Amino acid sequence: MDTAPHPPLPSPCQLVDELRSTLPHFKQIQWLERTESTNADLLGMARASHGPQARPWLLGAHLQERGRGRAGRSWQNRPGANLMFSCAFDVFLAPQQLPTLSPLAGLAACEALRELIEPEHRGHLTMKWPNDVQWDSAKLAGILVEVTRAGASRLSPDHYVVIIGMGLNLDDARSLSLSLNRRVADWSEIARRDTRAATVSAAGLVAHVAQAWYTSLNEATAYGFDALPLRYAKVDSLAGQHINVLDDGRIAQAGIACGINRLGQLLLRTPQGEQSISIGEVSVRPRQEYAP
Repeated sequence: MDTAPHPPLPSPCQLVDELRSTLPHFKQIQWLERTESTNADLLGMARASHGPQARPWLLGAHLQERGRGRAGRSWQNRPGANLMFSCAFDVFLAPQQLPTLSPLAGLAACEALRELIEPEHRGHLTMKWPNDVQWDSAKLAGILVEVTRAGASRLSPDHYVVIIGMGLNLDDARSLSLSLNRRVADWSEIARRDTRAATVSAAGLVAHVAQAWYTSLNEATAYGFDALPLRYAKVDSLAGQHINVLDDGRIAQAGIACGINRLGQLLLRTPQGEQSISIGEVSVRPRQEYAP
């Protein structure tokens, strides 16, 4: 994999200054040299009975010592090679709608990053359900969504705080691919092929994704999730693929992926009919393995 190194990250103070100028409606923006987990930090703030209440918040770190991914996985990172940040937003939704926020967050991030590259390359940037962002079928960014009660600032029974964390590979995809034994992508790889991507700063990447989350969550609160399946279809990396859905490492379902529904569930065509998948890890199968 031939990639160009991404420029070093600006200092935390520089990042905060740039982000405040592009995200003026965010009530609190911080960037740290290091922390254990930006998601955990924001969850603690949201649950606290004191401290800032007005949201949204954004917290990033050059290094997360205990960064977390989905299903309790750790997030491998080193300073300068990854862009790691989390945002906290107020949402007003029924409890049964909260799981839909995970695919919505992945979709919004994928759409936002597509806007930062030239149109002819946007088809290479896709989403793998439930919320991985991929470049040429290699993982570019992972997203973790967590929801908590709004604590002392709760305004109504349907008021929650959603924490969305993202780890985006800027550089070092080669070593990550070797250590994880699977191909990983980074933004430097995209920048080599796309002149527009090469001009985007670290703050620009963060701001564009954070704004997309903010807009999508506001739209979901106001209008619901009816538009979700059509939006997802435009970035779907699994459509028509023969896949296994794994639960704790074991195959729970197998079939052909055919989009998502308004609840954000993966739709799977199987010999028994269409199935709706709420949880699980997806593994793409070689076509010859599938037997209808």
